[in-house]
Amino acid sequence: MNKKISKPPVDLPGGFIDRKEKELVIRDFLIKQIKEVMTKYGFEFLETPSFEYTESLGKFLPDKDRPSEGVFSFEDGKKWLSLRYDLTAPLARFTAKNFDNLSRPFKRYQVGTVWRNEKPGPGRFREFLQFDADYVGTNNLLADSELCVLISEILEKCGLANNEFSIKISNRKLSKGLLEDLEIKDQDQQSTSLRAIDKLDRVGIDGVKLLLGKGRKDKSGDFTEGAKLEDKQISKIIEFLNSKGLDQLEKIECNNQLFQEGISELKQIVKNFKFFKFNNFKIDPAVVRGLEYYTGPIFEAELTFKVKNEKGLDIEFGSIGGGGRYDDLVKRFKNQDCPATGISIGLDRLMYALSQKNIFDFDQKCPVLICVLDNKFMDYYFKILNFLRSNNINSEIYTGSSNFKAQLKYADKRGCKYVIICGEDEVSKELITLKNLIIGSRVSEDIQSREDWKKSKDAQKTFAFSDLLKEIKK
Repeated sequence: MNKKISKPPVDLPGGFIDRKEKELVIRDFLIKQIKEVMTKYGFEFLETPSFEYTESLGKFLPDKDRPSEGVFSFEDGKKWLSLRYDLTAPLARFTAKNFDNLSRPFKRYQVGTVWRNEKPGPGRFREFLQFDADYVGTNNLLADSELCVLISEILEKCGLANNEFSIKISNRKLSKGLLEDLEIKDQDQQSTSLRAIDKLDRVGIDGVKLLLGKGRKDKSGDFTEGAKLEDKQISKIIEFLNSKGLDQLEKIECNNQLFQEGISELKQIVKNFKFFKFNNFKIDPAVVRGLEYYTGPIFEAELTFKVKNEKGLDIEFGSIGGGGRYDDLVKRFKNQDCPATGISIGLDRLMYALSQKNIFDFDQKCPVLICVLDNKFMDYYFKILNFLRSNNINSEIYTGSSNFKAQLKYADKRGCKYVIICGEDEVSKELITLKNLIIGSRVSEDIQSREDWKKSKDAQKTFAFSDLLKEIKK
């Protein structure tokens, strides 16, 4: 009895994707736009490794005891290594290592792949490309303000109109100070409350009330444990979330020093925006972000148009970028104050949203295919190839072992516009026969007879070698 041989799967794990040329070309275009803006704003380019010691990354993403929760990790000897889950933690490590040699503020930007061992969703992958820009070594809120202006300019340069997104801003000191004022001191209760606030866009104000109280059951029947706050505490938090703009926030009765610092910092940022002549922002107390490490101003870039999933249904897409101030991250490595602020944009999420606007005119530069009718004509085929490539025209000689009909099928699958067909007659007379597959495909639909084919002269031409460049560039 023959033993059945097990074959490896061809499917990818969830949250991972193969990317073809069209997507990669568009991604390269977006990166180019981003780099141009970053250079204009005076940022330095930096690259850090994909792996770091897990303790260097910290536990800011995974909320669990095991180092592999939320990140992809393995043991290397006696130490755990992890694939980076963002670009900020490696920056903090790099800054601490090179602290005495860096200018302060140190302005860096980075584009790199990050990995997150979490549930994937529409436009949300477990491996994705991220862009970051950061100021390290300054507590001046002008840096935070400029980052909001910067992310706005990047989004416009990548193809979004000014009215298709908005920058939402808030301050972690507001929510933290409010919870302190309400005497919510238990850390688990604070975290549960903040996570409830963060879900406002998804569950609505009534859903947040339930999550701040005993808990909430969703449509599937799953129950999420609540923060178990008192009604008076819940009412105060809801008043906070319903506040629109600085004027309403200032009317909230909260004497907590941290809360008042948050108000003052928001005022300064709004004042700075006037210097930049920037007004595409709104103050939104529901912006929470980075519960573990943001310490001050926070911001999110939110789309204002509908995004559809793979099934064509409108979905709550969430932010495509954002950031905030993290004054304590570098201090983990070096016992020295080093305030910092930064932004991140998930390029794959941005591409997912932009793809729905059909703004990219992708012109795939497929090669001119030189068919091989007989190996004895190889000298002539290479003469054509070298001529085309010396004139920067994508071209190739067919490298398979199939007949002429199969070569044309290959050209069609590659999306080639032209094939060059040279046999005995062409080679002996220094001629070229050029077949336009696009025109040929169009006219073939109308051809009923041999006579019709003879009339379709545009699909195939024979001319002197010296006219090749002129004919291809028509």
